[in-house]
Amino acid sequence: MKFSINQTELQNALAVVLKGIATRSTLPILSGIYLDARADSLTLQATDLELSIQYEVPALVEEEGRGVLPGKLFSEIVKNLPDAAVHVASEGDSAVITCDTSSFSIKALDAEDFPGFPHVDVQQEVSIPFSQFASMVKRVARVVSKDESRAILTGVLITLEGTLLKMVATDSYRLAITEADLPDSVVEDFQAVIAGSFLQEIASLPRTDDPLRIALAENQIVVTYHDTVFINRRIEGNFPNYRQLLPDSYATRVSMDVGHLVGGVKRASLLGQASSPVKFGIDVSSQTVQLSAAAQDVGTAQETLPCEGEGENLEIAFNYSYVLEGLASIETERVFLEVQSSLKPGIFKADEGENFLYLVMPVRIS
Repeated sequence: MKFSINQTELQNALAVVLKGIATRSTLPILSGIYLDARADSLTLQATDLELSIQYEVPALVEEEGRGVLPGKLFSEIVKNLPDAAVHVASEGDSAVITCDTSSFSIKALDAEDFPGFPHVDVQQEVSIPFSQFASMVKRVARVVSKDESRAILTGVLITLEGTLLKMVATDSYRLAITEADLPDSVVEDFQAVIAGSFLQEIASLPRTDDPLRIALAENQIVVTYHDTVFINRRIEGNFPNYRQLLPDSYATRVSMDVGHLVGGVKRASLLGQASSPVKFGIDVSSQTVQLSAAAQDVGTAQETLPCEGEGENLEIAFNYSYVLEGLASIETERVFLEVQSSLKPGIFKADEGENFLYLVMPVRIS
């Protein structure tokens, strides 16, 4: 195998594919990146047997062939080369990488040992603008659970109903839901639970105008974007019935300026620890919300914010870091807070034009 490629293009390709290599596997081959040079392109592959990534990039191929190079080492070498043509030549169990005045000879792995890229029988596929997909993922993925013992909660439920694509995530203390209308969608309804970490990796890719395609197979998801294909296992199990948490009415509803609320919650939180509650004292008659926090042996903080509201006066307290994470996902200028009682979840909703809902379990007020 012998090929030449621009350093920047190879570095970009490696940065994407490197996300798929195994970091803790007992199989050395899974820490490698598979290279296949054919015609006028180079295909790179990586897998940890759960996630597989394939990336195709144009290259000047002098000798067709394939090989496997140690992923992290190869990536580090390329990253530190000057912005010039990189020449890679492999034969047997070694590969030579040259660029400008630099030259490296590294041990190669046997390409015969590398697992074949999965061939997936795709059943349903939907296309979505990448920027829209990325912003949806960033809103919900921060809510997924970090607790691996309940695998289903480490995933995001993705459903398509008609032309409405919905993403839902929960860690059992809060719940985030975001929706997008895909008017050109003609596939059947579907639903799948996909690892939140996998969706975040894709959402962090460089933004282009290319659409992103999501396809479902029996136990896998296939995401195609640009010249890259990602295949990952779906998470098995039943996602919690989140709909039963969503009330169809409220006792109190107020709308506030997002920037003012974020600032107020941050200031109230200065007294406490990460899990300290911040109390929302809603006074509909004076159209104000009083934020307050207290920490034993430290002191108290209070701040009054203007609001537009209706319903009953009531008090409810939330974990302040949960509130801030939810507000960070709201891009409208105003946010609505809907409450039934001090012991039932509060719901933060983005203003019109942005389909985002964030439910937070309350903290008992002592």
